[in-house]
Amino acid sequence: MSNKLIFEQPLNERMRNLLRLEHLFDLIAFRSKDTISNWDCRDILKSLLEVNDLLSRSDFKTELIKELERHSSMLTTLESNPAVDQTRLKKVSSDFYELSAILKNSSFQPGSTLKNDELVTSFKQRTSIPSGTCNFDLPRIHYWLNQATNKQEQDLKNWSTDIEPIKKATYLALDMIRNSTNPIKEVANAGFYQQPIESNLPCQLIRLVLPAASRYYPEISGGKHRFTIRFMEETSTNNRPSQTDNDVDFELHCCSL
Repeated sequence: MSNKLIFEQPLNERMRNLLRLEHLFDLIAFRSKDTISNWDCRDILKSLLEVNDLLSRSDFKTELIKELERHSSMLTTLESNPAVDQTRLKKVSSDFYELSAILKNSSFQPGSTLKNDELVTSFKQRTSIPSGTCNFDLPRIHYWLNQATNKQEQDLKNWSTDIEPIKKATYLALDMIRNSTNPIKEVANAGFYQQPIESNLPCQLIRLVLPAASRYYPEISGGKHRFTIRFMEETSTNNRPSQTDNDVDFELHCCSL
């Protein structure tokens, strides 16, 4: 177990969507470890459908292309910097270029395989109903879940194939953003901290690091001009948490690219 506890707060809609996608991709990866069970298959399929829903709510593919191009432009400015590992820079720049090319291709329609599958459609139609995907409601799903494991794994792989570039781009963009700044040691007096945001370098993501054994957790809110952190104490899940009166030491990352 890590000896650190990391909290993140996105400060724009694009970053919120990236973090939500990462959460779903991490869940799929966890459920896909080793030999997958029927319950793993259900969770993977549900998570894939949630990925599709996120991608279809807005023109997220276009937003992701803009994010990749912004990062590529930033990397170009580092080509003449002798302090930068040029081999690593070329590799990352190449990854951004290749992913952007895939996303820009008009034939690339992420999630279309999933949308056009009849078995998946029958599953999705029942997901909004409490326990709507149980065996007696969806005998076809029950039948599919009890086929050979390699059959299920192959189907899940097929349904995921055209989402894979989105996954790679999401992880790459977030890795760049998270590593865009150096941590700063800060203190929240009486559990409260506030910081203005520079207009010429707007912060995209707040990362806050506490010891894993900390008695506090942060509630972070932010806008265009400033962000605020309140450290809360929870004595019991039955009671409403309250802001601590104690000073809290923490590590702050204001990530911006």
